[in-house]
Amino acid sequence: MLTFTDVILDCPDPWKLAEFYAELLGWEINTDISQKDWVNLRNDGVELSFQRVENYQRPSWPGQEHPQQFHLDFEVDEFEPEQRRVIKLGATLQKSFVGESGYGWQVYIDPAGHPFCLCRNPPQS
Repeated sequence: MLTFTDVILDCPDPWKLAEFYAELLGWEINTDISQKDWVNLRNDGVELSFQRVENYQRPSWPGQEHPQQFHLDFEVDEFEPEQRRVIKLGATLQKSFVGESGYGWQVYIDPAGHPFCLCRNPPQS
């Protein structure tokens, strides 16, 4: 049997990026297993970890010189308060795909350049 356990992000400074995502998600850094070059966030389900990569090349979304390779999506109730919060934490808004209905997504990059999206979808009936 196969069990999905982790998402691991390459970055130049694992502690700095882990602190960004810990604050963003309200998770705790797992100091029991984290080390200088590897930091893990504690969660009840799938874990998020960060590993140091020498000569790290940040993605260049939407360019393809260093493609995004993956991105994370986070569902929000409202864009405006979460946008203020993620920018205050160190994210940068890249592009908004929010329609007049107020639904869609916004693309940000985290402090290491990984893209992530804040998404707001219509309620499921």
